[in-house]
Amino acid sequence: MGRTYIVDETVGQYLSNINLPGKSFVSGLLIGQSSSQKDYVILATRTPPKEEQNENLKHPKTKLDSLDEEWATEHALQVSKMLPGGLLVLGVFIITTLELADDLQNALRRLIYAVEKCMDRKRLWNFTEEEVSERVILHICSSTKKISCRTYDVRDPKSSPRPADWKYQNRLSTSWLSLECTVHIDIHIPLSTTSVSYTLEKITKNGLTRWAKKIENGVYFINGQVKDGDCDLLEGQKKSKGHTQAPNHSFDVRVLTQLNGPIVERLLNSDHRSTATVQICSGSVNLKGDVKCRAYIHSNKPKVKDAVQAMKRDILNTVADRCEILFDDLHLNEVPEKQVINSEKEFHILPHRVFVPIPGSTVMLCDYKFGDESAEEIKDHFIEMLDQVIQIEHLEIVEEINTACMSSTLNSEASLNNTEDEQPEQPIKTTVMLKIQQNIGMIAAFAVAVLAVGISFHYFSD
Repeated sequence: MGRTYIVDETVGQYLSNINLPGKSFVSGLLIGQSSSQKDYVILATRTPPKEEQNENLKHPKTKLDSLDEEWATEHALQVSKMLPGGLLVLGVFIITTLELADDLQNALRRLIYAVEKCMDRKRLWNFTEEEVSERVILHICSSTKKISCRTYDVRDPKSSPRPADWKYQNRLSTSWLSLECTVHIDIHIPLSTTSVSYTLEKITKNGLTRWAKKIENGVYFINGQVKDGDCDLLEGQKKSKGHTQAPNHSFDVRVLTQLNGPIVERLLNSDHRSTATVQICSGSVNLKGDVKCRAYIHSNKPKVKDAVQAMKRDILNTVADRCEILFDDLHLNEVPEKQVINSEKEFHILPHRVFVPIPGSTVMLCDYKFGDESAEEIKDHFIEMLDQVIQIEHLEIVEEINTACMSSTLNSEASLNNTEDEQPEQPIKTTVMLKIQQNIGMIAAFAVAVLAVGISFHYFSD
């Protein structure tokens, strides 16, 4: 028996409202959450047409041979940055006036594999063996209203299509649970002399990969408690003295991570002999600040381990996405990476996060905003990427205040370009700063001598 997809009725309304005048087909993404028993689809968004496609609408192709795999994959990558923890691209949909031809079916199959492969390359985390790896292709014939739903296992390149059930449900995500966490990051990435040929983007990604292991191995407190992963997340909330209570839909998460984890782990392992190492460096990249993280999980008997996993992935995603957006912005403004690397000291402020509610849902989507970007630009981005018209007054700008050790640097940097810094008590809305410090002509040798074994924990909190 195939997978079951529980779909919010608003998704069905969205798909039925898509018109095909002048087009041979419309395709897009299906967004939601996967679980061991079933998948939940809470959002659908069409892939925006290319400019040249808009110009050719008066002369559409007679065959369905214009599915642009590269364009659709890029759309999926951009949309993935706007999803909080717990949400992901579950598959694709296509609406046609005719029955689905074999050539287009094969093109859609290649597309879901390409999307998964591209997103897998950018992630700092991996799916577990227990997680479902099936992705869905939904076909709707606008003439007959016939729906065809099939899945493919993206871990198996030779996977055959399997039929799946597509069931609509009203108000699917109105009672989903949210988890919120503020994480302080202080990531030091040395620029070794052996990595001088690498781009700054690659060096940063390698450093984040090492940092991700600490987040993965952290201890997660939910509302001040550490619970067994197989426990029900809502345990203890449903009943009190024999009376039913409304479950709390919001959870506070705090993280403990191990300092110097790799060194400590090697030393604690008696079978592994640890030796001090010397690394010759010519500079460093430092990521420092507070990041706001959110994750959402369905309310159908949610497990603690699923909630923790969703939060972990949002922490990793938001830091990696901010760095990627910054590098894209530097490329767009034609700032060569060599100029950045050769700077004696340079600061770059990463974009801060904004959240937008999905109408009729407890789930919120997100986006990233540089200080000079307007709310109208964020609104336009939601229309382009998610086909969602948002209200500017509903934008929730997360004010991520800089840590004390960085505030003087940020204030002095900001005072060069911001005349409003005359009021220092006003919090700065961006917290994370990419600090690239280059010591030209100097080579630093760092020797680590371990005299005692200790495990220290750093406590992250609001």
